[in-house]
Amino acid sequence: MDIGFIKGIVVPVVTPVDERDRVVEEAYRQIVEHVVAGGVHGVFALGSNGEFYGLDVTEQLRAVEIAVDQVRGRVPVYAGIGAISTNACVKLAKKFEQLGVQAITVLPPMFISPSEEELYSHFRSIAEATALPVLLYNNPDRVKANLSPGLMERLADIPNIAGVKDSSGDLTLTSEYIRRNQGKNFVVLAGRDTLILGTLFYGGVGAVAATANIAPKLVVSIYDHFMAKDYQQALAAQYQLAPLRIAFGLGSWPVVTKEAANLIGLPAGEGIKPITGCSPENKQKLQAILRDMGLLA
Repeated sequence: MDIGFIKGIVVPVVTPVDERDRVVEEAYRQIVEHVVAGGVHGVFALGSNGEFYGLDVTEQLRAVEIAVDQVRGRVPVYAGIGAISTNACVKLAKKFEQLGVQAITVLPPMFISPSEEELYSHFRSIAEATALPVLLYNNPDRVKANLSPGLMERLADIPNIAGVKDSSGDLTLTSEYIRRNQGKNFVVLAGRDTLILGTLFYGGVGAVAATANIAPKLVVSIYDHFMAKDYQQALAAQYQLAPLRIAFGLGSWPVVTKEAANLIGLPAGEGIKPITGCSPENKQKLQAILRDMGLLA
């Protein structure tokens, strides 16, 4: 399986919704166009920052269909799966494949606490149900499972499990995913925007970066400078990006991404309830960070 396209900066695009949590198509297309024009290497529909958990299946399929149509083959489109049951994940994988995405990502089941053997069986069943490359999504802060290096080593032997996005924030864990799977057709991407450069130095191939909704050119420059071996400029760009990622703590996760997008003029709208916006004080702090970064007029 060719997974050479899985690299660079992939952006989990925010999903504008109306008062009934339906995708606002024109606004969504505008955001997708903004990140593609910013030079990202992939568009990720239904990531965590895309609030997949707040969309019913009909709206999830609409979001993916719109993203594929708007991208028009310019970069790969990834679709995220966060269902709890194996059968629900399998159904989504098959539907996303029919819609024309290039890869899927799969989050470990939320709420329940599966064993490693149950997780292995879960991911294997999903991978065997599709011809698409499957990226695993490790995010122990949001689900009860933390995918161990040993489990990842076993999963990497499944033919179309192509890699992992690691949002643990633990660079030792990220590096173990890389070290223990050298020589396999398996890649690792950073899931913490503050660790893009560190992951690249360890041998990762890129990042899934929510901040690329707001500052795509800056985030892409970290990768581009690294690939050009201009490590000083790559580090400078990583440091420049850090305040924006750290500012994501100014509101209930993940609404700050939308708040920042709105402030720079993108029609991201409000978060899916019960999440609401930042406090006025924190919105001012966010605005100041964006201004310092040159993202506001």
